[in-house]
Amino acid sequence: MAQLFHRSANTIAKVSIVGGVVLLAALGGIAHTVDQSPYTTNQSVIREQPVPFSHEHHVKGLGIDCRYCHTSVEQSHFANIPATKTCMTCHSQVWTNAEVLRPVRESWATNTPISWTRVHDLADFVYFNHGIHVAKGVGCSTCHGPVDHMPLMWQHATLTMSWCLECHRAPEKFIRPREQVFNHEYRVDRDSGRPEKTQAELGPKLVEEYRIRKEQLTNCGICHR
Repeated sequence: MAQLFHRSANTIAKVSIVGGVVLLAALGGIAHTVDQSPYTTNQSVIREQPVPFSHEHHVKGLGIDCRYCHTSVEQSHFANIPATKTCMTCHSQVWTNAEVLRPVRESWATNTPISWTRVHDLADFVYFNHGIHVAKGVGCSTCHGPVDHMPLMWQHATLTMSWCLECHRAPEKFIRPREQVFNHEYRVDRDSGRPEKTQAELGPKLVEEYRIRKEQLTNCGICHR
């Protein structure tokens, strides 16, 4: 019986199989890269705002505490965006004619809220409570990054599930004393006020002191309700 296929068919078949596997792996790698990239996560992306508010100027330059503007951050799930009245507390006296602040003055005059663009915008199927994180010693800069060095606000972290789980699986690596939550320059060896001078020493003790139940933090229902 005559040979139906050329001898090279075996080689072609093997190359096709290997090539197919390599192609699928490459496509998976590309998909993962895109999924973790700023194109998808918005990490490090500066959002356009009605007013170019500078956290660097207000926090580092003027020393304004986070809670002055984000008044509900210690009790509520939402760290509220400040009302125009908060801005006008100062800007009715300083920079009163600055063109850059025209939207603020118009908002105040017309009693119309400013339409700020949210920078840290979690998916609707994710439940996040600012109040409980503050109570458990999670610092502002742990999630939001060095806001005191941001002339314009950007999203510091990916906000992906894997990023959240880094802390939920090992909170002792990240938490700090409650009184240091709003300290953007916090250093455990200098500011903790405790005899422990490293996070490895202090973290486990705070987990116990603040009654953080590690075994429950990776339960799906904690974030997805």
